[in-house]
Amino acid sequence: MIERNEPIQADPEAVRRRIEGLIKNFETELRSGELRPKVLALIPIFQGLRDLGKSLIPVEYASAARDRILYYFRKYPRTIINGDELLVVSGIQEYARRVRELRVQFGWTIASGAIIKEMREDEAEEVPDELKAMKPSEYVLLDTEQDREAAHRWNVANTIRRQSGSVRDKILKFLRANVERGVTGEELRYVAGDKTEWARRVRELRTEFGWPVATKSTSRPDLAVGVYVLQADRQSPEHDRNIPDDLRREVLRRDGYKCKQCNWSHDEWNPSDPRHLELHHIEHHAKGGSNVKENLKTLCTVCHDKIHRIES
Repeated sequence: MIERNEPIQADPEAVRRRIEGLIKNFETELRSGELRPKVLALIPIFQGLRDLGKSLIPVEYASAARDRILYYFRKYPRTIINGDELLVVSGIQEYARRVRELRVQFGWTIASGAIIKEMREDEAEEVPDELKAMKPSEYVLLDTEQDREAAHRWNVANTIRRQSGSVRDKILKFLRANVERGVTGEELRYVAGDKTEWARRVRELRTEFGWPVATKSTSRPDLAVGVYVLQADRQSPEHDRNIPDDLRREVLRRDGYKCKQCNWSHDEWNPSDPRHLELHHIEHHAKGGSNVKENLKTLCTVCHDKIHRIES
């Protein structure tokens, strides 16, 4: 019998043989008429299966449940992982809590199927085709780089979450507390009090209120899917708002994600030059200029401001 506190076997085959013996012995219990002996005989089999799953990842690579989950995610990045897989490799029922710890305390960008679904439905970001079919019980490691500032951001998120105000106001406050730093959809959902409308409110901040919230699909192809960056603590001029995201993407791609005036791109970004890319109406929107790609061009914020100062 495999005891609950017995160390993980180094050899999965040894664990398998032990389980095989337990199952063979269970044949006797199946022939008996009593229910409880059957249940009690199954307990060591369940424990054995748990230990077999844990033994698949050698102890020298990962000894604790959380470590085994991370090992598994890192071995299969950007791959949809079912919760049952994590149950097997972790060997614990509380695997979802360990996933949250990896996300909140250790900064691994692990998205759940629920977050991906909300991003897709509210068009907060263009979701890759391979992730569109994710179920709520599934997870994906979106970025293989650990974000070491995550624990601090989650503390900030917890403070803002408890404050009064609308979902949109809380999200904006959190983004403004993290200007030029990427935050995840999981964080924004948490700030929003787990309201599913969070993705829609992010989109409104960008398209209706002119806050430069960038994602991989809107203006920053260098970002991981599910990461949002408030690129500057300023709103776009009122006449340059309300540009649909699909049109914004089309113009940025056409212009090669570079300023058409000075050729600046995000590849040149540094903390002492915190500019970002915006779209400019060649014929001002306020003067009847339309939201069509022929009337739009990509400018960095420095060139954009200079043009409006000259023309005002």
